[in-house]
Amino acid sequence: MRIENELKLGFKDVMIRPKRSTLKSRSQVSLERNFKFLHSDITWTGVPIMAANMDTVGTFEMAKELARHKMFTAIHKHYSIEEWRNFAENSPKEILNNIAISTGTGKEDSIKVKKVLEEFPQINFICIDVANGYSEHFVEFVKHMRSEHPKKVIIAGNVVTGEMVEELLLAGADIIKVGIGPGSVCTTRVKTGVGYPQLSAIIECADAAHGMGGHIISDGGCKIPGDLSKAFGGSADFVMLGGMLAGHSESGGETIEKNGEKFKVFYGMSSETAMNKYAGGVANYRASEGKIVEVPFKGNVENTIIDILGGIRSTCTYVGASKLKELTKRTTFIRVQEQENQVYS
Repeated sequence: MRIENELKLGFKDVMIRPKRSTLKSRSQVSLERNFKFLHSDITWTGVPIMAANMDTVGTFEMAKELARHKMFTAIHKHYSIEEWRNFAENSPKEILNNIAISTGTGKEDSIKVKKVLEEFPQINFICIDVANGYSEHFVEFVKHMRSEHPKKVIIAGNVVTGEMVEELLLAGADIIKVGIGPGSVCTTRVKTGVGYPQLSAIIECADAAHGMGGHIISDGGCKIPGDLSKAFGGSADFVMLGGMLAGHSESGGETIEKNGEKFKVFYGMSSETAMNKYAGGVANYRASEGKIVEVPFKGNVENTIIDILGGIRSTCTYVGASKLKELTKRTTFIRVQEQENQVYS
């Protein structure tokens, strides 16, 4: 048994201190970034915000809309080969450049990925996603996928510590997904006691990744646009969203009506609902680690996107960053006990 006494921080524990700025308008801020990757010759340019590979968020419909804003979608792994064909054959290059095909570590998963990429080699990203990225089996699967797809960009996760970031990069991953337990419909921390406050995880994992030429995604924990700014300020290269993109026309999940109001069902991919849907129920050796919630229907996701991007641009004007890439260098976090006046919340 060991205790680390240094306090670890989440987004709620800090704010960003403003700095003198020469920017006159939010319109002067560019949120696009250009990335080169550790193991691949592929480059990517866009706004580094991603829809999570959850079946209620990482949909083909979401990908089409996010691509219009040069944003990215990790498509969930439960689409069939035929559904992939229908989507990919009718999608322009700018959409296919802004998606990842997701996979678990099962044999059938990797067979499906291989088939889709053989038919549509213009898809450049693979997202290997498990709840626990610390297993030897996961590391071996990353090595296998690197050998199978040597030219693709491989996303792998989830982890929250620098040493595991380094191990996955050495195994062949280009981008590491960071976050255990911070998601709005994740109950891992409640069921297992395992986790890591998200901002500290970002700072520590980004330091490890960048030292080796890799990149990280902050996955989970964002409730409001300011949280994305804090993630980018903490050195995240990409930010992945689940709950903030749930409940829209483009989101997955059943639409229900109660007392004349519309809701959309949103659930974690380790929830009982997801396991009943895709795995024949919760196995008797494990517990469900996700919630199911009813999100008030929000309409088209474009309005939410505009709000998020506007918030980040505003952050940049407060600290004098004309480009998103500069935000980290211009960020000083201050510890706080209060974030906002909630008298009318």
